[in-house]
Amino acid sequence: MADQKWPFVPAEKSLPELTTRVIVIGIFLGMVMTAANAYLGMKVGMTVSASIPAAVMSMLILRGFRFKDVSILENNAVQTMASAGESLAAGVIFTVPALLVMGIWDDIDPLQTFIIAFLGGVLGTMFTIALRRVFIVEEALPYPEGVACTEVLIAGEKGGSGLVAIIYALIIGAMYGWVVEGLKVTKKGVHSVFEFMGTKFYAGSEMSLALLSVGYIVGLRIASFIFIGGILGFGFLVPIFGLLHGFPSEPLGWDATTMGEWHAGPSYYAVWSGQVRYIGAGAMVVGGVWTLWSMRSTIFTGFSKALNFNNSTGEDEVLRTDQDTDMRLVLSVCGMILILSLLFFIFNLGLALAIAGTLFIAAVAFFFSAVAGYIAGVVGSSNSPVSGMTIATLMFTAALVFVVGSLVGANNETMMFATLMIASVVAVNAAIAGDVMQDLKTGNMVGATPWRQQIAETIGVIVGAAVIGPVLLLLNRAFKITITHCEDANLKLEGAGTPTSELYDCSNALLAPQADLIGTIIESIFGGSANVEMLILGGLIAALLVWRKLPVMSVAIGIYLPIELSAPIFTGGLIHYYITNLAILRTDGSIREKPSNSAMKAADDVTSRGVLIGAGFIAGESLVGVFIALLIVTPKIGDPSLWFGIPQLGQFPTLMFFMWFVGVFIFLTALSLPKKIISIGEEIILIIKMSILRLYDNILVKK
Repeated sequence: MADQKWPFVPAEKSLPELTTRVIVIGIFLGMVMTAANAYLGMKVGMTVSASIPAAVMSMLILRGFRFKDVSILENNAVQTMASAGESLAAGVIFTVPALLVMGIWDDIDPLQTFIIAFLGGVLGTMFTIALRRVFIVEEALPYPEGVACTEVLIAGEKGGSGLVAIIYALIIGAMYGWVVEGLKVTKKGVHSVFEFMGTKFYAGSEMSLALLSVGYIVGLRIASFIFIGGILGFGFLVPIFGLLHGFPSEPLGWDATTMGEWHAGPSYYAVWSGQVRYIGAGAMVVGGVWTLWSMRSTIFTGFSKALNFNNSTGEDEVLRTDQDTDMRLVLSVCGMILILSLLFFIFNLGLALAIAGTLFIAAVAFFFSAVAGYIAGVVGSSNSPVSGMTIATLMFTAALVFVVGSLVGANNETMMFATLMIASVVAVNAAIAGDVMQDLKTGNMVGATPWRQQIAETIGVIVGAAVIGPVLLLLNRAFKITITHCEDANLKLEGAGTPTSELYDCSNALLAPQADLIGTIIESIFGGSANVEMLILGGLIAALLVWRKLPVMSVAIGIYLPIELSAPIFTGGLIHYYITNLAILRTDGSIREKPSNSAMKAADDVTSRGVLIGAGFIAGESLVGVFIALLIVTPKIGDPSLWFGIPQLGQFPTLMFFMWFVGVFIFLTALSLPKKIISIGEEIILIIKMSILRLYDNILVKK
């Protein structure tokens, strides 16, 4: 679709968009996606982006039931509503269950969870409405999942070879996800820790087709900076810390082939999560501040334009595809949310902390919405480190609460509760912001009416907020959320004289690693052991990157994310680079400084083909992840990996299995390449030589 002119549906053309059937199907899919991703996030600490799976499911439902005159804009509205719940779930599950870890709640409170999700979700949606023009129109950030979702919607609309390609890719991605995540025949990744020069080093990668596809979509430049951040954090700073301070001892019974949470081994992981992760969080805070400061004029201009755009001025003056929600209404809703937040905090925290918390939200929520929207535009919402931003929020919130709480004589438990309640609203606000921007990018490309899509997003947020509380309550009563909370619950039951046979089996407890970490952080802060040094170090690294004019946020994200996630993204970027340069080489006969127009068209064609295949892989793997989560929580069905008792293969077969699918990805993408002029070996040598020369020119020659 290299020659596709955007938007797909012209501004002068009007199609059905926010219809009754769209709202009904969107609410249903939103409930399913919220519930499934809440479980998935509790179990493994990551959620899957619901935009692409929702787009596929929307097409299947709307076209499968043979509704008449289904438009691409209706499909887009459905996926917008359905995907809102997934991001809302991420913001809630990373924070609210920490109240269980800290022992403040004995069980999930559905009403308070709904209020937190509602306040943060609606506020995040409103802020990103104001930022749409800045990031999507003015800055034109890539938003990889938004672009991939567009490819899915257009392929479904056009049919033909594009639709066939995405269906094949979806099936292949689903097969891979079922084998790896469902049956667990192969491992999720290949990992190794080895000792050298008195410390430990890690090498490994997640074997994820979805992450590989994200890397292809964002391209090599962004993918490489994320990978550099991963090398700096996971591959350099962890060994340095271990050399200077030593590593914790490994737990009894652990062996080097154990996977699960401890991909790099418990001691290596402990240093990364307890020390280096804070460096990434500190770098993201400074990077976020710098990003907003450097874009201040663009943000001001975009915000001013948004304020001036009023739908009442007449549709002849403002194109349909430029009609945002009236900014006066957006500001009114923001004001209402702040008033409701104040009342909510007064009821739970008292007047002084309520005023401080509301002012804090008013001051920083827009900042984190902008940062989350920007990060999602770079690496996608699936890989947006919401927990990293949550940690940064916690630090600021804790400092504020400590000062105000000390003045009014609040005890430690009250201050811990206040910190998490305030930070949760900001975290949900940031989580939803990234998803909204992805959806609005898709809408911008397909030709949606922004204000209609923004209404769909708001409905989806409210549905997700209503569902997330009861789902967490159910999961906690069925499995117990976090081992820490499970063990504390058993201690209370034992104290009450409960027989051992009736205690909870904590081996089945959901890990909820982010919530567990955040609960521990808050307890350590109010216990006087906050890791301020690492946060400052992260800020200094970010300042150095800003000074050298490097993309600070991409590197900071890489420091925060474990390198096992950065590696497949980088691999996807490399494939993109090689394939596009191969298209240029085969068209021009050489790789020139300025390729011909025909060569650029060939490169665009193969890039679009790869994005389409990648979108199918993401959709297939994500849909299977949601399906597996539903199977596990369904009584009498359970975990598919227990159905057949198939033994799990080792690391080398896992690597070979993944590489075969990588080969399939390259093969399907390369089908749109021009015919060979020289041998494949000569092509590879020429591209590598050209890459080295470009690297030398950019790093060693130019300042």
